[in-house]
Amino acid sequence: MSTIIYIIGLVLAILAVLDIFKKPISIVGKIICSVIVLVTSWVGLAVYYLWAKNHITEWFK
Repeated sequence: MSTIIYIIGLVLAILAVLDIFKKPISIVGKIICSVIVLVTSWVGLAVYYLWAKNHITEWFK
């Protein structure tokens, strides 16, 4: 069971990073956001998908 949860988290993290790299922001902003999402695991994924996804372009203008 824990393997399935790990794989789901890994897939969601990869999708989040790919989504971040599609955003029209600087490369430094993309790297910062990607590292934060990957380091903070499930909490970072939840914050990204529920709130930060729509606000990243405002932060890194």
